[in-house]
Amino acid sequence: MVIQMVVAFNRRDRGLSSLRDPLNPLVTTIINDKNLSLNTNPIEVYKQWVNQLETKTGQASGMPYDVTVEMALEHEEVRSAVEVAIRNLKNNAKAFMNAILLSTDKIPYGMRYIAKVLKESLHEKFPDAPEKEILKIIGNLLYYRFINSAIVAPDQFDIIDLDRGGTSFLNNDQRRNLASVAKILQFAASNKGFGGDSAHLSCLNPFIKECHEKFKKFFREACDVDEPEQHFNLDQWSELTMITKPSIYISLQEIHDTHQLLLQHQDVIAPDHDDLLHELLADLGEPDLDLLIGQPGQESSETLTKGQLASTEVSLNLNNKFEVPEDDEADTKVLYFRVKHMIADVIRSQPGENLARVLDTVATETQEEEHMLLIKRREETEGKQVKSRHKITRQQSMLQESRFPIDRKKEKIATNLAVLEEAVIVSSANGYQSVINDIAQDIRNQRRYRQRRKQEMIRIRNTLLSLDSKSKYYEEQIEYYNKYVKACLDNLRTREARKGNRRSFFGGGSSKENLPPKPITTKYTAPRLHEKGVLLEIDGEPANKFKNVQFGISSTEEPGVFLVTAKFLGVDIQEKVEVVFQDLLQLQYEGVAVMNMFNRRAKVNVNLLIFLLNHKFYGKSIEGGGNK
Repeated sequence: MVIQMVVAFNRRDRGLSSLRDPLNPLVTTIINDKNLSLNTNPIEVYKQWVNQLETKTGQASGMPYDVTVEMALEHEEVRSAVEVAIRNLKNNAKAFMNAILLSTDKIPYGMRYIAKVLKESLHEKFPDAPEKEILKIIGNLLYYRFINSAIVAPDQFDIIDLDRGGTSFLNNDQRRNLASVAKILQFAASNKGFGGDSAHLSCLNPFIKECHEKFKKFFREACDVDEPEQHFNLDQWSELTMITKPSIYISLQEIHDTHQLLLQHQDVIAPDHDDLLHELLADLGEPDLDLLIGQPGQESSETLTKGQLASTEVSLNLNNKFEVPEDDEADTKVLYFRVKHMIADVIRSQPGENLARVLDTVATETQEEEHMLLIKRREETEGKQVKSRHKITRQQSMLQESRFPIDRKKEKIATNLAVLEEAVIVSSANGYQSVINDIAQDIRNQRRYRQRRKQEMIRIRNTLLSLDSKSKYYEEQIEYYNKYVKACLDNLRTREARKGNRRSFFGGGSSKENLPPKPITTKYTAPRLHEKGVLLEIDGEPANKFKNVQFGISSTEEPGVFLVTAKFLGVDIQEKVEVVFQDLLQLQYEGVAVMNMFNRRAKVNVNLLIFLLNHKFYGKSIEGGGNK
């Protein structure tokens, strides 16, 4: 099941494109060659030959119709046709093989990474298994599961162009030719030869063996990929730079299956019992497909089965469930690093049998002087680096600790070691030898640490650039929204001022200027709204009876709020619907295209309703109502 999920996921969109590029020209060539026959079955070739002979002469051939492979191959015509088919099959299989070998970089990264993990897991589970056996399993994933089906059924995997009607009809000969090529490649991937009933094809075994060696190299290269963090250039700061959250499309059945697999293997996936995955799974409980599907309506439950509902795809935005807590572990790591730094300063000036003995021994004046001289030299060196290269300076607390006299520094070390021992990071039982070992290892790996630090600096700089870009994006969005709101308010003020002037011109007094604007009502027949695309359907009414329904849209004293009324056969429907323009914009932003009105009896197009309100109430044609 896991393999099916992985393959299905990687065949989507870019995965299918990666298969189409190398396979389309070869598959198209085989399909378009009407004279090509890759049928290597002697019995079928014999029957075709007899049929053609009798059709051509109009007389019975007198030869038996039911024969064995050996009997069929006794005829020169059959042997010749099979030899030609074998030769053509070998040439076409070789062409497909070369195209696949050159497409390593086009295989989706997810497919290659799964192959890498599978290979490493098999090596760990079966350390004595030969590599060729493990590569056969990798070949089953990469070739048989991922590539083979695209060759056998290219019309189902977008490998070939479909007809104008969205269909593509391959005849039996074309499908048999493609299946024959796929079979040779499958044998090559699994190092399987012909024999027994197919002994007449044993001449292909050396070719299959040669192809298998090439396939083994291909499978090794396919498994040679970076970890996801390196491939996608991700680190702990990447989420901060994302303007939009990642989203995935997944069916309800896949959610249920993934949940079940995570529960089953959570101790392997997250061996640390403090891992947040365990908390997430504990909160979710047992997987329940019925709970995911929910309670379907009566209409949908009659027409859709549970399996069809489970295959429904949903879009999920990936968000962090947990608030960022105070990172005690990070604080402990910082403390351990500072302790190692102080210990290195102390043992350079005051050596001893072990760290515990050094901390208990008072330093001599000579050792104290040597320690202070060491500190002075280091500060001079770091000062020059800051001025010349603008290096990042040390944290103030670390800088202060580094200046301590040797005995005070040892007191600080002893205090911090006690804290670290409570955190089970160090132990006084062995004289804190693990700390000394870590310091020695740090000294040996200084070059590697410097390289890693450079890489981290590059990532942090890139993250800062991305954050700057994200910040500018949000600033531009805020500026755009502010201008939009300001323009809307200005338009409202202008219209109200025009109405006030109009009332004053026709004799209105100054006291009337402060009265709220008179509500504007626009009336539409249902056919007119249906023609505009605003009204999609009315429950229980066919389109030819829409003429019996009339709608009215009225502005209210509250800006951005409208009242929608309806009449059926001239009788007012008691229910009135309040439409808030801001709510419509929110629905549009969330991608909701259709909304219900009048207790789900009418469905309207959100986008076109927004357009209509803008045009009639906020546009130039605001005056006037009447029937439309």
